[in-house]
Amino acid sequence: MNTLVYKGYVGSVEFSPTDEVFWGKIEHINDLITFESDNAHELKKAFEEAVDDYLKYCSKKKLNPEKPFKGSFNIRLTPNIHKMAFVKAREKGISLNKYIEIVVEKSLDRKAI
Repeated sequence: MNTLVYKGYVGSVEFSPTDEVFWGKIEHINDLITFESDNAHELKKAFEEAVDDYLKYCSKKKLNPEKPFKGSFNIRLTPNIHKMAFVKAREKGISLNKYIEIVVEKSLDRKAI
């Protein structure tokens, strides 16, 4: 897995054989924040410093830092699966949104990915 995680932010990990450096960027936000190092151990430290620097910068400028995940997303289902999920949620007395959340959470608990 070529990612780093710190304070809810996800960083990519790449290697440039030409430059002989590890590098990455903070993913899933619009701001471009990169980091690099000549070894893997220091790359993790550089990533964490980049996140901390970003958060400090936003605080100093009184800006809201971007959140990598907002907790909402759109999914596409076949009409039949959509209907079956709706019916199952209704049977359980919960919203379709809550039903999908429960199913995804159970899937992650089982390490289904």
